[in-house]
Amino acid sequence: MKQILIIDDDTELCELLAEYLSSEKFEPTCVYDGKSGLDRAINGQFDLVILDIMLPEMNGLEVLKNLRSSSNIPVIMLTARGDEVDRILGLELGADDYLPKPFSPRELIARIRAVFRRLTPSQDDSGDKDSGRIKIADIKLETATRSAEKSGVSLGLTEVEFSILEQLMRSAGTIVERQLLAEKVLGRRLTYDDRSLDVHMSNLRKKLGYSNGNELIRTIRGTGYLYVKTEK
Repeated sequence: MKQILIIDDDTELCELLAEYLSSEKFEPTCVYDGKSGLDRAINGQFDLVILDIMLPEMNGLEVLKNLRSSSNIPVIMLTARGDEVDRILGLELGADDYLPKPFSPRELIARIRAVFRRLTPSQDDSGDKDSGRIKIADIKLETATRSAEKSGVSLGLTEVEFSILEQLMRSAGTIVERQLLAEKVLGRRLTYDDRSLDVHMSNLRKKLGYSNGNELIRTIRGTGYLYVKTEK
């Protein structure tokens, strides 16, 4: 059973979410302040964290920043509706997804399941004995361990960044449509004001750097993205 840590000082909301998560066969744990939540997230055996931004002791963005220095555990942020700045900051700091309050518990479950689907090894190339490893020039992915390296050095990708890179590298040299990528990686289609994919893509590009002076991921305006086939 998947272990979910909820960090939110709204006790009524926590009780509601815990009840709903339990009914969906998850095992929830509630913590009501940022500092205690960070300690539990780092030291506990949790599979995913639901993290509110407005918290006593330590706000959610600080919790996330500290957590990302030692862990890539998936994090879904809870943000105030319309507060785009906090939303983007959360994604830039490594949150996997976000939900603006108030939200439907059913929508939260959908986001959680989308995260866990990403962690399931792809079966697209089940006939290929080497499908668990993808290597193009000096970039190598190991899908079994969800690890990525450039010239033997870990890229330190979040789960979303790894999933984006995996999808693009599997289709290297071919354009991947933006909405198709969002569905595969985020588990949903993007609305006109949803910048989640843009922020994750920006973070990924910074970590990948350049090859022979060129970006490895190109934006094809109005269409999607292209991972450039390169030779070292």
